[in-house]
Amino acid sequence: MSNHFSAENFGFPGDDRRLDLTDLYVFPSPQDPGKTTLIITSNPTCAPPPIPAPTTGPEFYPGAVYRINVDTDGDALADIAFAFTFSEYENGSQTGTARYATGADARQTEPVGMLLTETIPVSFGSATQPVMVAEPGEIRLFAGLRSDPFFSDAEGALHGLKWTGHDDFADNNVDAIVLEVPSDLLGPGPVIGVWATVSRRSNGVLEQLDRGGHPTLNAFINPSAEQNPYNSRQPADDVANYLGPWSQVLEKAGYPPEEARRAALQCLPDILRYDRTKPVSYPNGRKLIDDVYSYRFAWLTYGKVPPTGLHPHNDLTWQFPYLGPPDPELPPAV
Repeated sequence: MSNHFSAENFGFPGDDRRLDLTDLYVFPSPQDPGKTTLIITSNPTCAPPPIPAPTTGPEFYPGAVYRINVDTDGDALADIAFAFTFSEYENGSQTGTARYATGADARQTEPVGMLLTETIPVSFGSATQPVMVAEPGEIRLFAGLRSDPFFSDAEGALHGLKWTGHDDFADNNVDAIVLEVPSDLLGPGPVIGVWATVSRRSNGVLEQLDRGGHPTLNAFINPSAEQNPYNSRQPADDVANYLGPWSQVLEKAGYPPEEARRAALQCLPDILRYDRTKPVSYPNGRKLIDDVYSYRFAWLTYGKVPPTGLHPHNDLTWQFPYLGPPDPELPPAV
């Protein structure tokens, strides 16, 4: 899994798959070299074996805050944030609201800052009509159900890292939020750090239930009892909280102590770094076709585990929003 099933015991955050942040992608726009594409996905239709998928619908969780955070100065704090909230799902329809915050506003838990739009139509079919926003720059937005681009041999990972050759995430769907923004809106320097969060209101207070920058971390390096606390914490605290425990895990896998520490720091804090002067390929940003599953298990085992042999999904497109159409053969939500 990537960040699928990221709660304790391979569960869903808040016991609701709509709150499960599955993946984060950051790459230059294939259609405009002056823009950067940011994608977060959630609400996976697949389920961790042998647990059946909960019977929630294809929609975004109404009222939850889906946030893309951008660090522009390397201090592991958000300097820019795009926050999305969604209406109730009624008669097969839902709409979204998007905000853009900078400075201190970007570090607020509530969705604050400039209102970009409050009329994003959430797509539940093949339609991909984006919403265009003119200020603070020309931004293209999409929200809706799409084919899950993540590919992995989850069955093999759960059974001794013996790859089966089967892609457990083929023919599954996710909810996707796709932005294409002028790169200069993401800070003046070439290097940015990006992570995403999902929060739900509890007793009037937003509670962060999931987060991630790097793929395929929490479920495989943290013990089960630590996975929910990990999701609730902030990247700025990651080195203090996890450098010691993660270094020990990597040492047990065969890393010499200093190499284990350096390897842990490749993913701590849990922020996806992207140097825009260099070619994009995970861990420098992340493309939709990057084989992050093979990368992660090589990292976890000191190179002992070979690649899975799987390939990217063939429904990706060079056209915005880049993810394939949702699989119409999946059973209807109830």
